[in-house]
Amino acid sequence: MDLSELESKSVGLVLSGGGVKGMAHIGMIHALNEFGISTHAVSGTSVGALIGALYANGNTVSEMLQFFKETPLFRYNFMTILKPGLLDTDRYFDLFSNYFPRNTFESLKRKLYVVATDLQKGDEKIFSEGELIKPLLASAALPPVFSPVAIQGRLYADGGIMNNFPYDEVASTSDFVIGSNVSGIREIPKEGIKSSLQLANRTTSLMIYAINRDKVNKCDLLFEPKALELIGILDKKGIEKAYSIGYEHAVRLMEQTFSVS
Repeated sequence: MDLSELESKSVGLVLSGGGVKGMAHIGMIHALNEFGISTHAVSGTSVGALIGALYANGNTVSEMLQFFKETPLFRYNFMTILKPGLLDTDRYFDLFSNYFPRNTFESLKRKLYVVATDLQKGDEKIFSEGELIKPLLASAALPPVFSPVAIQGRLYADGGIMNNFPYDEVASTSDFVIGSNVSGIREIPKEGIKSSLQLANRTTSLMIYAINRDKVNKCDLLFEPKALELIGILDKKGIEKAYSIGYEHAVRLMEQTFSVS
């Protein structure tokens, strides 16, 4: 495909959930920028929603990485016994407001769709207008670590519970859909399933993969770096590694996919 063909198309971007593995999304965005590929809309779940918001906000790749390096996953004074979950998600509001001071979807430079899970109704909720930060916090509130977020009287949590790859939200308005899925799977050795935590992580990954596979395959261009498999979803030490894996994978794939006229 000739890269110049994308200039006349509306391009949508889908970013999956996946915790620290999501830093590969930032590497992918870096590669898109280098190839001159711009998008008009982005949808995201969990960490994909956070990165999508930063991208839609016009933040640079360096600023995106800095956001995740500066934002603590665990802070003792954020622990709670008054809410379900170990950490009070609402306590992160001020940290987010440093990056999104206007706190509205309308203030962003690209259309953004954020997925969260309505825990009471048992369904997904798409946020795309009005207040921005609370939906972002809700989308990334992974149970049971982070408490649910109350929005207009309802409790919301991690969007990946119901929809880890929000393809439909951008597909209806896009001629070409780029997907970045950091929740793909590959065969792993027995040594990768030695503990109860590793077993839980693996089975959860398999379920998420199976549920979202059809939507992932609909993308016109898909980034799915398998080398992310052994990076823990809450392992902040993996930030730079996941970013590098995403960047290198994206560059290789685009060099194979596009010709430059």
